[in-house]
Amino acid sequence: MGFNCGIVGLPNVGKSTLFNALTQSAAADAQNYPFCTIEPNTGRVVVPDETLHKLAAVDNSAKIIPTQLEIVDIAGLVRGASNGEGLGNKFLGNILETDAIIHVVRCFENDDIVHVDGRIDPIADIDTIETELMMADLESLAKQIKNLEKKAHGLDKVAIKLLADANLIRENLEKSVPARDTDVDSKPFNLLTAKPVIYVCNVEESSAATGNKYSQMVVDKFSGKNPVLIISGKIEMEIAQIVDPDERKMFLEDLGLKHSGLEQVIKTGYETLGLQTFYTVGPKEAHAWTITRGMTAPQAAGKIHTDFERGFIRAEVISPEDYITYGGEVAVKEAGKMRLVGRDYVMQEGDICHFLFNN
Repeated sequence: MGFNCGIVGLPNVGKSTLFNALTQSAAADAQNYPFCTIEPNTGRVVVPDETLHKLAAVDNSAKIIPTQLEIVDIAGLVRGASNGEGLGNKFLGNILETDAIIHVVRCFENDDIVHVDGRIDPIADIDTIETELMMADLESLAKQIKNLEKKAHGLDKVAIKLLADANLIRENLEKSVPARDTDVDSKPFNLLTAKPVIYVCNVEESSAATGNKYSQMVVDKFSGKNPVLIISGKIEMEIAQIVDPDERKMFLEDLGLKHSGLEQVIKTGYETLGLQTFYTVGPKEAHAWTITRGMTAPQAAGKIHTDFERGFIRAEVISPEDYITYGGEVAVKEAGKMRLVGRDYVMQEGDICHFLFNN
C-alpha cells in the first residue's frame, strides 16, 4: 500500500466526480444533491511506476506488483457537522483513518449545480470545513486533557509533557490555528487538523491548464503552506475513459496539461507525506514497496515481513539505473556495482534490495 487519503469538501463541489475519475470507476454516485455519498466509498488505484516495469522487463518477471493509493470519498461536510449536522461525526471519524486529506474546493460557476451557501467563495468554503474539523478536535482534546490531568496529578512525567502539548494545541485551535501548524508533536492525540492537507481546486474545463480567479484565491492564501492543485473533475472523467497511454498523453497535451490529476495527487501525496519507493525484483515477481523517507534497511525489510526486520543481517542493494544498464543482478555483481549494507543504512529512492536474515 502506498498511502491512504480522504476526499473532503462541502456538498456539490465535485468530490465524487473526482473520486470516480481518480479511481477510474463509477463507484460513487456523483449526482447533483447533497449527501449522495451515504457510505464512504473506497477505491484503490495503481501508482504509475515506469521504473518498476523496466525492472520487470530485465528479469522477465512473471508478476508485477505496483504500490497502490487508497482513496476514500467522504460525504459532504456542512456547517455544524461537529455538532451532528448533516451526516455529522460519523464522517469526521472516517477522516481520522486517513494519512492525508484531499480538500476539494469549488472553483467553478454553474447555475445548474447548487452551492449549499448560494455563492462561490472558495476561501469561505475552506474556512467552513476547517472550522468543523477544529471544533471536533477541541471536543476530542477536552476529553484527553481531562484524563491527562488526572495522571499529571500523580506526577506521571509522560502525562505532564503530553498535557502541556495538548493545552498548547488547544490554545491554538481556539485561535483558528490547526494542530499541524502547532510546533509540538500532535500524533499522540490523533487529531483531524494534524493531518496534511492537499487543496484541489476543481475548475471548469477551460481553466484546467491556467486556473481562474477562484483558484488564484486559494493559491494566494495557501501556496507555500499547503500544496494547491488545479484540476478539472470533468476532464479527469474523460481521461479515465481513455485506455491507450499514448492517446491519453495526446489528449492531455491538446489541453495544455503535462500530467493527469491522478499523477498530480500521487506525486504531491508522496512529497507531502515524505514517502519513497524501493523494489524487490526477480523472475517470479517485481514488487514496489512504499516506505517513509529516512527509514533504515531493517525497517524497510520489515515492510515485507516482520521476521525480516527482527532477524536482519545485511542487505544487498543495487540502484535501478545499474540494474537496467547491466541487465540484472548477476551482471551488476560482476561489475562490482552491488553494495552490502548494514543495519544503519538509510534507504534511498529506488533501491533494489535483497535482504539477508536469520529465521
